[in-house]
Amino acid sequence: MSDLPRWAVTRTAKLATLPLGFAGRTAIGLGKRVGGRPAEVVAAEVQARTAEQLFRVLGELKGGAMKFGQALSIFEAALPEELAGPYRATLTKLQDAAPPMPAATVHKVLADEFGPQWRRSFRSFDDRPAAAASIGQVHRGVWKDGRPVAVKVQYPGAGEALISDFTQVARVARVAAGWIPGLDIKPVLEELKARIVEELDYGLEAQTQATFAAAFRADPAFAVPDVVTSTPHVIVSEWLDGLPLSRLIASGSKQERDLAARRYMEFLLAGPARAGLLHADPHPGNFRITDDGRFGVLDYGAVKRLPEGMPPEIGELLTLALLGDADGVVAGLREQGFIKASIQVDGEGLLDYLSPFLEPARHETWTFSRDWMRALFAHVNDPRRPQWSVGLKLNLPPEYLLIHRVWIGGIGVLCQIEGEVPVLDVLADWLPNFYVESVEEADVPDGGDDADETDLDDREADLDDTFDSGSGQPPEAASPA
Repeated sequence: MSDLPRWAVTRTAKLATLPLGFAGRTAIGLGKRVGGRPAEVVAAEVQARTAEQLFRVLGELKGGAMKFGQALSIFEAALPEELAGPYRATLTKLQDAAPPMPAATVHKVLADEFGPQWRRSFRSFDDRPAAAASIGQVHRGVWKDGRPVAVKVQYPGAGEALISDFTQVARVARVAAGWIPGLDIKPVLEELKARIVEELDYGLEAQTQATFAAAFRADPAFAVPDVVTSTPHVIVSEWLDGLPLSRLIASGSKQERDLAARRYMEFLLAGPARAGLLHADPHPGNFRITDDGRFGVLDYGAVKRLPEGMPPEIGELLTLALLGDADGVVAGLREQGFIKASIQVDGEGLLDYLSPFLEPARHETWTFSRDWMRALFAHVNDPRRPQWSVGLKLNLPPEYLLIHRVWIGGIGVLCQIEGEVPVLDVLADWLPNFYVESVEEADVPDGGDDADETDLDDREADLDDTFDSGSGQPPEAASPA
């Protein structure tokens, strides 16, 4: 293939082929059905060809178009099973592979960044890319001091391509929205667009990776490769071997899936607690299981800066919701801006709306599954359900936008892994102000209907005293950091 297409007219034309191609194949499929071919066979062919075109066009364009495809691949677990098959393998390819950038282009970028004698910095450099991502691709090499390294090279014209894509990719959204029930594409695109500048700055990404590496150095559970050197368009970091999470999803044992799911959930919470940063690119291509059993994490271009850790209000609100305190949840959400002052929300209806999302935290262990995620999407997207209107009343404050996206995407990945996770233990270890002792004592999985109301009121009063004291932690909870 040629270099990254950067002109808007070229990229617009390519993106336009997606809905047009889908429509054309559908028309051909109708003709085949009229000609006597079984409808199921024709439909399967149309879906498979559409999936293949999706990968080819988004992968070749890279930039914002490919990032959009990666966002879709996270949510493939929510597809109805009869549709998921033809698209799953193709969308998942976008998580850790794409058509490569030519070697000559890679060499030119390295010469521009390190000078014409750039090869002197390496003992060896492999022209074949080891991985391709949305705005850059990774090559394997050996640094001049003998260390195996990953060399991440940004595609020339990536900035122009990203800006163009976010204007034009709505053409793809109209097609994709029909595949994934409950997914609102618009806020996903808006959030991605807001991170363009940061993700294009490889110098900033290198600083972020170095912060993570320092926070998790010598950790027995997690592995973050150190940065060797960086420029605005190239990052050289230590090579991290391991089994890609995408492969474990495809063929891992139950034991491997359980451990990977736990470590995945832990890292999303441990990052803010230990590094003051939330890793915000949760697709499986960014994670590895190393030979010594650690959970390796790659790609630090997208992050949410949380210098004080995860907002303590999240733990507080989760605790109150699990205790069935409808009034407390409404008051807390209103204070944080999730419910505007002019909007009236029924507390019990709100808890009914939130109930399926809280289910994993009502059990000592929980197995995340595709069926459960499909049920979540159906729950929030079915206007026949009485709680459906509750979702229309909720607002998403800007400061929670990226946190929300990471956790929705994270749940999607957990449901792909299909691992059993001790959710309460993980939350107790890493989520500030999650009062696990109060939740365990309450033992009210359905919101408190069978609990002794006096005891529950007493526990909620104790909880209010704890939060009001300003301690930031329950009396006997250890700091996750």
